[in-house]
Amino acid sequence: MEAGRGETGGRQAAWSIRRAAPSPGRGGPDRRRLLLGGAVAAGGAASAIGADQLSRGGPDGSAATAAPDGAAAHGSRTEAFFGAHQAGIATVPQAHATFLALDLREKADRDAIRRMLRILTDDAARLTQAEAALADSEPELAAVPARLTITFGFGPRLVTRAAGEAAVPSWLGPLPAFGIDRLEPAWSDGDLLLQIAADDPVAVAHATRMLAKDTRSFAGVRWRQSGFRRARGSEPAGTTMRNLFGQVDGTVNAAPGTADFDQVVWHAAPSGSSATAWLTGGTSMVVRRIRMDLDRWDALDRSGREQVVGRFLTNGAPLTGTRERDEPDFAATTAIGFPMIPEFSHLRRARSDNEGERIYRRSYNYDGAPTGGAVSDSGLVFASYQADVTAQFLPIQRRLAELDLLNEWTTPIGSAVFAIPPGTREGGFVGETLLA
Repeated sequence: MEAGRGETGGRQAAWSIRRAAPSPGRGGPDRRRLLLGGAVAAGGAASAIGADQLSRGGPDGSAATAAPDGAAAHGSRTEAFFGAHQAGIATVPQAHATFLALDLREKADRDAIRRMLRILTDDAARLTQAEAALADSEPELAAVPARLTITFGFGPRLVTRAAGEAAVPSWLGPLPAFGIDRLEPAWSDGDLLLQIAADDPVAVAHATRMLAKDTRSFAGVRWRQSGFRRARGSEPAGTTMRNLFGQVDGTVNAAPGTADFDQVVWHAAPSGSSATAWLTGGTSMVVRRIRMDLDRWDALDRSGREQVVGRFLTNGAPLTGTRERDEPDFAATTAIGFPMIPEFSHLRRARSDNEGERIYRRSYNYDGAPTGGAVSDSGLVFASYQADVTAQFLPIQRRLAELDLLNEWTTPIGSAVFAIPPGTREGGFVGETLLA
């Protein structure tokens, strides 16, 4: 166990120590003043006072630089952590996200999983509400949550260790092989997923580090993927994101807070007793890392790009419409009889006449370091939520794999599926329905 973190008593001791230490600027021998005491002895009181003012900002401990007059400060905004469902799904997507997948250590049994989830829940609840994690070595970084959310997902091995194989939903496991896939282990699978999202990248980075530290005795990092959208306030609220191909990405999405969204996303209670009843109020999550060949996409003219996508690039309207959310007319033809929305277009392949074959998308762009003379190493961290992967996600993915012309410029290189448990009450922990 990590010192002071593996057991409840250790966490209480750490909390007592942190609570006993006065905050900077409120008097008392905190760590900063003890360190500065050495500076006083070595260089005199005046130099130490100057260093203290620099470290704390103004004389009252406030930030050294104030926001410009009239500037909107979004950093203090928070999203509720406790509730029937986990945050970070129906939440309005934040500008930045990190997806952190971990593998359980061999000795991490049911009791260890319970302790780990209690620790993670406790720190996640604090961080999302602008409170430092217990034993946080950089507590000042927690003061700006910027709508931070932390969402937990379970892989099949964690569920099996926690509650036995019968508790594993039939869809929880690697997706079937698709001919378009070129999957790499470095981006695939995992026992525990932490989706950490906020409108500020510092909040995401700090929370990611704190939670990764929490798990060191129980699990090791398998992969980490980070992504971004437009910065908060750069576009009107409700604007559909664009991927790095310039496409409007995710037009057809159920609206959170509606009965339609609830049906698409949340796992309903099974009839009678069921070993998977622990997932009621939760959902499933598919994460696919999709490499996008921007260098070859550059060679395609605008008309060609719109034929591939099935939508106008200007505003995302289908090729048979004028506005983004116009319903596409797949029966419409050109003057010489060709479909206006090609059969091979991404729009056509993604759409089904079966209302049950729908998902809720919440994806992020990524931009890496190119190698081998390439200009770009970019793509999409595709994330979708649905009540049932087999019934909702797989039919769509099969159609895309069969004929979607966009596959000429995209390659899935990572894939993982997780069960997202329901939320929890204050005093509980995420995953307690599985471990009950």
